[in-house]
Amino acid sequence: MIFCDHLTKQLFAYQIPMTDVEKQRAPQLEVTDMHLSFGGIHALAGVSLTARRGGITAVIGPNGAGKTSLFNTVSGFYKPQQGQVKLNGQDITAQPPHRRAAMGLARTFQNVALFRGLTVLDNIKLGGHTRLSSNPFSAMCYLGAAKREEMALRREIERDVIDFLEIDHIRNLPVAGLAYGLQKRVELARALAMQPEVLMLDEPVAGMNREETEDMARFILDIQEERGITVLLIEHDMGLVMDISNHVVVLNFGQVIGEGRPSEVRAIPEVIRAYLGEAGLHKVAA
Repeated sequence: MIFCDHLTKQLFAYQIPMTDVEKQRAPQLEVTDMHLSFGGIHALAGVSLTARRGGITAVIGPNGAGKTSLFNTVSGFYKPQQGQVKLNGQDITAQPPHRRAAMGLARTFQNVALFRGLTVLDNIKLGGHTRLSSNPFSAMCYLGAAKREEMALRREIERDVIDFLEIDHIRNLPVAGLAYGLQKRVELARALAMQPEVLMLDEPVAGMNREETEDMARFILDIQEERGITVLLIEHDMGLVMDISNHVVVLNFGQVIGEGRPSEVRAIPEVIRAYLGEAGLHKVAA
């Protein structure tokens, strides 16, 4: 009996490193049985998905499929009637948006949501304020610890975000005068300033030309590969999705109709039908 107890302790000690490995492979973001309705309209009807740690998961689907509703629910802007959201295994379904942000969840928006009267640098710094500890009074006076904290944030952003996204040349310009592609890059920079564990990108290349799209794709890959940030993105550019994603989830009418690796998803009949219609399905099959 003593020998068995000793053996059990040895096995338990031996399995600890394996637990760490399993933790790295576990889903970082989990959405389970999500239901969201607006009156009689079912925006989400039992949606479940996982975003693996350090991977790029794409959510695709026709217009009105429920993609942005899913993002708004995950980030806390919408309250679902049913379902659960977990971040790093912790249930965050009841947490407000600012608490989710503090826990490591950041996002960009389908339509650029910047403060147009502020400079590029000031817009980016707003993302970093989720990590500041100064109270409103000391921040307003801008003295002592508040000033030091603000200056440290600025140096960090200049080093780790502005240089990374190659926007040093526009840092002091007001965002209102920037080209659309640069505004999207500034919004990405603001999300990165939050130092997220999970980065949610809602149509990051919508409205961009080919060169801007290629630049954004490069930045997203660098965010994943160099920083290890888990990326969850919505995108209509199928070339981009198939090139950079590790996992693809397809929504249609608020339901998941297919998921898997990009090569697997593009061959699912329901996915082809949702995008191309019945005639398109027969054409592909032929």
